[in-house]
Amino acid sequence: MRDPETLTADLLAWYDHNARTMPWRTGPKARAKGVKPDPYRVWLSEVMLQQTTVAAVRDYFTRFTTRWPTVTALAKAQDAEVMAEWAGLGYYARARNLLKCARAVAADHDGQFPADHAQLLALPGIGPYTAAAVSAIAFDLPETVVDGNVERVMARLHDIHTPLPRAKPDLTALAAALTPPERPGDHAQAVMDLGATICTPRNPACGLCPWRPDCQARLNGTAAQLPKKTPKKPKPIRQGIAYIARRVDGAFLLETRPDKGLLGGMLGWPGSDWTEAEAPRDSPPIRAEWKRLDAEARHTFTHFHLRLAVKTALVPMDRIPTAGTFLAPEDFRPSDLPTVMRKAFDLTQGQSPAKSPKTAAKT
Repeated sequence: MRDPETLTADLLAWYDHNARTMPWRTGPKARAKGVKPDPYRVWLSEVMLQQTTVAAVRDYFTRFTTRWPTVTALAKAQDAEVMAEWAGLGYYARARNLLKCARAVAADHDGQFPADHAQLLALPGIGPYTAAAVSAIAFDLPETVVDGNVERVMARLHDIHTPLPRAKPDLTALAAALTPPERPGDHAQAVMDLGATICTPRNPACGLCPWRPDCQARLNGTAAQLPKKTPKKPKPIRQGIAYIARRVDGAFLLETRPDKGLLGGMLGWPGSDWTEAEAPRDSPPIRAEWKRLDAEARHTFTHFHLRLAVKTALVPMDRIPTAGTFLAPEDFRPSDLPTVMRKAFDLTQGQSPAKSPKTAAKT
């Protein structure tokens, strides 16, 4: 295998001609002209891209940056507004941490992301991956960025057969050995682009790869087997009930979920606990003649599958709920609901349930 300097030079030359165009990216041609990346856009895109595909994120990113073009503008946004814009993107704790981080940057750093890895890591909601990505891509600091694409490229380049996640420290060290002091941000994006477009999970286009002569897995005929992964345990199935009540004036009964826990801070239908070992307790939020739909809303979270029975009712004006509040029809937008709640609503409208964004290779 050639030396790291040569490998990096060949990869950057490939990237200069093949970099993907993305709404949050400052490409190599623009950077060569002195255009610097916007740390806010880099940070926002990295938070959105966690466990989500580029295709799923594009429209969300455009809407967010149109509505809140700076981190200061986002810091001033109402929680409910941000959660509504995030609806459907999944992993809602990210949206809550997004606001916490924006407000910390606005309050403690005069609205400017710090150009320091340690200070970035100290911000709410920014973990090692995001801190490294913002450091390298936004500020050209020599930090090593490792996502699922980078892990796959490193495992194949060095023919590493240790399964993930156990192999992660070794793959990170190998990636760090290739991270150059010059253009580390472009290098980080180049490795990710290589994994996303050339060194793909299936049918990699090895003939187009700038590291083809050096790839140990290609030479040994093991590329299709890598990276190896520890088999995942089957996800359990939990059950619950969603109650969709509509008042005679068209208002819907909705509630804001607690800040902590799944779908925290999101708008949703009152419902039962989600139980695994026993049937959920039927406890409607308002007295009414409830009807159960034949279909159920199904959704998969990170650690379990959820099956929601959907019950509907039409209630008179004078009926008082024990949970939730009525939202006028002109103030209700199904798109503000998280995906699983929108799936339940779609069933009441005779529609096909909404689909959630696909997870990316990095998950």
